[in-house]
Amino acid sequence: MSDDAPSPIRPTDDDARALARGLIADARFGALAVVHPDTGLPHVTRVAIGTDARGVPVTLVSDLSLHTRALRAEPRACVLLGEPGPRGDPLTHPRLSLDVRAEVVPRGAGHDVLRERWLAQHPKAKLYVDFADFWFVLLRPEGAALNGGFGRAFVLGPDDLRQG
Repeated sequence: MSDDAPSPIRPTDDDARALARGLIADARFGALAVVHPDTGLPHVTRVAIGTDARGVPVTLVSDLSLHTRALRAEPRACVLLGEPGPRGDPLTHPRLSLDVRAEVVPRGAGHDVLRERWLAQHPKAKLYVDFADFWFVLLRPEGAALNGGFGRAFVLGPDDLRQG
């Protein structure tokens, strides 16, 4: 692509912001990309996703998982949100690559509120949410790339992603 070619990135507008916020609010699973703590290579895993009361994405992780160790070593990560619809080309459905900074939530203040909200969003997690090796991790957005469907690409900042 030459330097004179028009950018494929559209100006961020209210529709793009609403679509990105909706993808975050509706997400129940996502692909989490971290830096492997032993090799320094990218590592991707599927994780459950929810939100806190402010709409910040959150996940529940176990100390037994590689991605938990990776997030503790390097909190910068990326989460891909958006599920393909039941029909058509999966690449035509909206998706959001969300650049995040992970923040482990210690037991105590805030944990119980997250637990209640998580169980409302993921009722089957009641089986393991209270295990000692499980932790909530806030995935604080620092920016995002939104593909709203064919020919609809946007770059969003943290303010664009805030709910309400």
